[in-house]
Amino acid sequence: MTTRSPLAPAAFPALPDIAGVTRRVARARYKEWDRCDLTYVELAPGTTVAGVFTRNVCCSSEVELGREQVKGGNGRALIVNAGNSNAFTGYRGREAVERIMEQVAGHLGCDAREVFVSSTGVIGVPLPKDKSRAGVEAALTAEPCSWEAAAETICTTDTFAKGSAASAIIGDRTIHVAGIVKGSGMIAPDMATMLGYIFTDAAVAPALLQDMLSEATGGSFNSITVDSDTSTSDTVLLFATGQAGNSTLTTRDDPGADALYAAIRDVALDLAHQVVRDGEGASKFIEVQVTGAVSDESAKRVALAIANSPLVKTAIAGEDANWGRVVMAVGKAGEPADRDRLAIRFGDHWVAKDGLPVDGYDEAPVAAHLKGQDIRVGADLGLGEGRATVWTCDLTHGYISINADYRS
Repeated sequence: MTTRSPLAPAAFPALPDIAGVTRRVARARYKEWDRCDLTYVELAPGTTVAGVFTRNVCCSSEVELGREQVKGGNGRALIVNAGNSNAFTGYRGREAVERIMEQVAGHLGCDAREVFVSSTGVIGVPLPKDKSRAGVEAALTAEPCSWEAAAETICTTDTFAKGSAASAIIGDRTIHVAGIVKGSGMIAPDMATMLGYIFTDAAVAPALLQDMLSEATGGSFNSITVDSDTSTSDTVLLFATGQAGNSTLTTRDDPGADALYAAIRDVALDLAHQVVRDGEGASKFIEVQVTGAVSDESAKRVALAIANSPLVKTAIAGEDANWGRVVMAVGKAGEPADRDRLAIRFGDHWVAKDGLPVDGYDEAPVAAHLKGQDIRVGADLGLGEGRATVWTCDLTHGYISINADYRS
């Protein structure tokens, strides 16, 4: 990995083992690097699965197949390849994925449709079948590894491995949720905005699991943006092994269902925030909150217009309290807004209200806020009750350097 992001947590968190989840890693050598680049996760029989996938219409074969596979509701294994996205590779790319599915299924004695595959990296290069076969073969017989090793292996331009965990009570059982994610660039909220995998030992019916993941996604993975670009490979999968021994949850009204959902939501939000904190070249973590919109949906579109504005992001990188750029972003969003009702703040300090700078505006406390690493930007439209929060990062020279040299 490259130099660790200044916004990174101090260390990889301690994640609990999830009964029915075994992690292994191997070196497929998809790129010329001296590191593991293939993660294999074996799941207990009876594991249920839910998934959300990119809406990018130039998606990979892994995404196309995954969309169909989750309809079956069962998962026995996960393979994640790093260094090659296998996207825009035609029938060669699909054949490569299908061969991996068949190879793992043969080892486990399961249906190939229960083997999920994801790939991340350079677009337009077919996944080398010989390297993937050798890498998978090595992974199938490797020693079990830590969560951190699995998280490091799925990384590409990430500067730190990302993980999160939570727990909940269902009846007389304590259940656990743990997840890992990779993502740093080509991040925009159009489901799912990177590769993420969440695991729980709870017993949950597939339909309810899908409902929980889809809802949790809205306020987490679908509320972040680094550069407004939606990847061809975005995938988030949620696996429930059922090993905790609780009565199977089938509806949101079942006792314990709300607690499990809260744990899944908390893990998803933490992972999403870590992706933003590892935004390519980022030096600031930015929360954008919009209130007073005509609806929540309208508020979110305005918030994303602010969060995706290069002018807003570069001003914050330069610690410049240029609130006029926020006004610009609100106005270009294409949503109902009234210049003479608009209010803008940085941190807790209002800089403009009712379409004018506030009386006696003092830039000193705003400038002090912008010198920190965690920045809050707010806009109140004064039109209704709609509200939304999204998270982004600043735009620095580092982003250009990383992406100008990405393939080399």
